[in-house]
Amino acid sequence: MKRYYVYIAKCKDDTLYTGYTVDIKEREAKHNQGEGAKYTRHRRPVKIVYSEEFKTMSEAMKREAEIKSWPRTKKQELINMPS
Repeated sequence: MKRYYVYIAKCKDDTLYTGYTVDIKEREAKHNQGEGAKYTRHRRPVKIVYSEEFKTMSEAMKREAEIKSWPRTKKQELINMPS
């Protein structure tokens, strides 16, 4: 069964990027190859520092939108929460 992930990546310039994917490792590699999100192309390397798993793309996209609307401090709290 296919899984979908929302992730937060930390960029070289210390900014945070939020996205969704079906493969965390592959997505991190794509970001670091300069493919994928325009935002991360000039902020490499990036490291995925947080992820959540969902059963549907719709759930993942809703969560991505929610996290993207948050201020950096709230995203940082999410990253620092124990799993």
